[in-house]
Amino acid sequence: MNYRRFDERKFHFGMMLGGNSSDLTIYQVPNAYEQFGVRSVSNQSQPGGQVGPVITMNLGTPIVRLRFIPTFSFQEKIINYQFVDASYTGSEFNVERIQASNLDFPLMLQFRTLRLNNFAAYGMIGAQYTMDLQSQENASQTFFDPFIKLNRHDFQGQIGGGIEFFSRYFKLGLELKYSHGVTDVFVNDGTVIANPIDQIYNRVWWFSIIVEG
Repeated sequence: MNYRRFDERKFHFGMMLGGNSSDLTIYQVPNAYEQFGVRSVSNQSQPGGQVGPVITMNLGTPIVRLRFIPTFSFQEKIINYQFVDASYTGSEFNVERIQASNLDFPLMLQFRTLRLNNFAAYGMIGAQYTMDLQSQENASQTFFDPFIKLNRHDFQGQIGGGIEFFSRYFKLGLELKYSHGVTDVFVNDGTVIANPIDQIYNRVWWFSIIVEG
């Protein structure tokens, strides 16, 4: 077994680097077609990335741990509109891109298996607070070029799992988790592209490579 005394330490520190696929859960107003001339509002996930330090604390046992990874992430989401005719926005089709540069603060409770030689696996559950540094929630709108506004602050629930490999001097982890917003982040300021939408929630798939010493 490599790194035999790893689980005897109370705290472990490391780094995380990974990619994400960010998306939105969108709820339309019930009468969007009749009232706003919208055939459909659909969303499209886009790739992004994240990086941050890792802090893990053993809770008196190698099986249960608390993990905190303050993260900087960049994300992009796409909303596709199809209108009944071009008189609403000048085109029957409209594409809105929403970019975000986030500070994420996830706190996860981790349940790990006992080591099998140099291998272990774990599941986890937790929550995350996110602040979008690129948010335009207070920006001024223009009638001819409107954009979708999302709140700067968001709270998300998270669930995921991963596998860990112990080398001689460090531990390498591969992690996959899913997060979904629990608060509506949509800001409706009465534009032609905002009116058909009732609620918007952030959702993200995260894949991370984690190195701990």
